[in-house]
Amino acid sequence: MTTHGPVMPIWSCGGCGLPWPCPTRRRELRAEYADAPVSLALYLGSYLVQAAEDMPWTPAGVLHRRFLGLVRAADPPTPAVRQRGTSWMPAKPSR
Repeated sequence: MTTHGPVMPIWSCGGCGLPWPCPTRRRELRAEYADAPVSLALYLGSYLVQAAEDMPWTPAGVLHRRFLGLVRAADPPTPAVRQRGTSWMPAKPSR
């Protein structure tokens, strides 16, 4: 269990006092959610909503980068590629 949890409503780290999620917690989250970037985004998104309620004076873009920037940096999107002449549907077996 990490000691780098959020201290609410000021959203500092309980382990080191830096803004949460701190660099240590970011590394832990990347490792914990390495195979589940969508789950990480949902987890941090819920914290983003709480932080926005606790700190209404903070610009939304700042909070977005603080909480969800970790997800964007950890898992860059990979575009789907469709090769020319291929179909999305499986071919029918020949008779």
